[in-house]
Amino acid sequence: MNDWKLEPNGREVKRPVMIVVMDGVGIGRRDDGDAVFLARTPVLDALGERFISTQLKAHGTAVGLPSDDDMGNSEVGHNAIGAGRVFDQGAKLCGRAIASGKLFEGKVWRAMIDRVGAPRPANDGQRTMHFIGLLSDGNVHSHIDQLVALVRRCDSDGVRRVRLHVLLDGRDVPATSALTYVDQIEAVLGEISGKADRDYRIASGGGRMLVTMDRYEADWGMVELGWKTHVRGEGRTFASARAAIETARAEDPSKNDQYLPAFVIAGDDGKPVGPIRDGDGVVFFNFRGDRAIEISRAFEDESFAYFDRGARPDVLYAGMMQYDGDLALPKAFLVEPPDIDRTMGEYLAKNGLRQLACSETQKYGHVTYFWNGNRSGYFDKSLERYINIPSDDVPFEQRPWMKAAEITDAAIEALAEVDFARINYPNGDMVGHTGDMTAAIIGVECVDHCLGRLLRAVEKAGGIALVTADHGNSDDMFERDKKTGEPQRLEDGSIKIKTSHSLNPVPLYVCDYSGNIDYRLADIPSPGLANLAATALFLMGYEAPAGYEPSLLVPR
Repeated sequence: MNDWKLEPNGREVKRPVMIVVMDGVGIGRRDDGDAVFLARTPVLDALGERFISTQLKAHGTAVGLPSDDDMGNSEVGHNAIGAGRVFDQGAKLCGRAIASGKLFEGKVWRAMIDRVGAPRPANDGQRTMHFIGLLSDGNVHSHIDQLVALVRRCDSDGVRRVRLHVLLDGRDVPATSALTYVDQIEAVLGEISGKADRDYRIASGGGRMLVTMDRYEADWGMVELGWKTHVRGEGRTFASARAAIETARAEDPSKNDQYLPAFVIAGDDGKPVGPIRDGDGVVFFNFRGDRAIEISRAFEDESFAYFDRGARPDVLYAGMMQYDGDLALPKAFLVEPPDIDRTMGEYLAKNGLRQLACSETQKYGHVTYFWNGNRSGYFDKSLERYINIPSDDVPFEQRPWMKAAEITDAAIEALAEVDFARINYPNGDMVGHTGDMTAAIIGVECVDHCLGRLLRAVEKAGGIALVTADHGNSDDMFERDKKTGEPQRLEDGSIKIKTSHSLNPVPLYVCDYSGNIDYRLADIPSPGLANLAATALFLMGYEAPAGYEPSLLVPR
């Protein structure tokens, strides 16, 4: 018996079938804060009139997050689409491991404690535990509550010296909320440091879109800056993180937290308080992998050509989770990642079906690595074609069209050679994160225009496209009162701009040009992204594998 064989469902096989992800294009309130509504979108408007359509949940428990108060994100969204099932994700897994104490009983944590608890040779001072990561409660890459738990456990485990290297968010949380989180963690550090033999401080930091958290090798310069800032303690110095943030805002009020410059904290002697040295322990406390991989490589790769690391300190380095299982990166990690198996991509490869994955660099890993269940590489390279269009290295609001046209060109060119394709247009997400309403509207309009070109090619081929999104973003550009839904306002009366994802549902249009619409929408309460895999397989003429969420379409 072949456990990987896809069973025919009796429908005539129609190919190509494509899933088009309009990243960050959800269904909003259709008001002045909804860039999707404000954009001119004749293609999307027509799809709702012509084809079967519905809405999908793309946040919270529908994508494996702890609660429905948690906004979805591109990682968990693409995991759910590609796997056809919902797996508990990093936020929930790490929270559970901390609450149960399992994380602190693990061999990696114990090794960290043993290492930093030992004195340096020749009375060279106390070894240090370092934590690097995103400081916020966005729960997309990290959560401050988890960091607080790690820091407090260091105290109870007898660690005398802890340093934090904090990356400022302003993207998954309000745009200028950094001091809220800095004050919160400083209160914890101050409490612990009040003890006679404890020295717990922030040592360095900077905005997440300038320092350390690059992804998909789009800009190794970000990682180099992070290395110089966190590891070497090189950069502009301040007496505190608050002073660094307030100074940066005074010098350029237009910049939100994600673009604040790197900073180093210096002591009374003018020297950095927390360079990373031989013998130290280092934990990268983000649970999400895409923006953690490159800094992990800087710490772990023996051969490294992306920038001059100088003398690489001999440290025990660990991730909150393992960020790439195939690459075993990092080697040490505190929490086991979700074990996502039997993805749609692997089934198609094992059944000899040709696949295309295409996006630009900013989302390339989402239609490959995350779609394939956090797995790098190919299932069968002879059957799979992955296209990565290099992203522009400029702020997204300056070129909100991004590489939508080039993605469309590449997808159209490859369409005749594949049975299944997945495409990601990043504009609605990446431009939405800037908080620039005009740019977000343009980004959505570019996606709409390019989608029209792509669908004309699908129609010419007699294929089918499932047009959807992985989560919302540009559909809600205003921070809102949780009770009334009305926009929040700043002291000057202006509306508080939102740069994070929304909790809104996302659309699904079944753009079927095969001429054989012998199906209807299934009666599924609260369908989500995980239903898309079975839906695509249904259209391709196959039954869904065991355990998959059911198809959104059923025979008439």
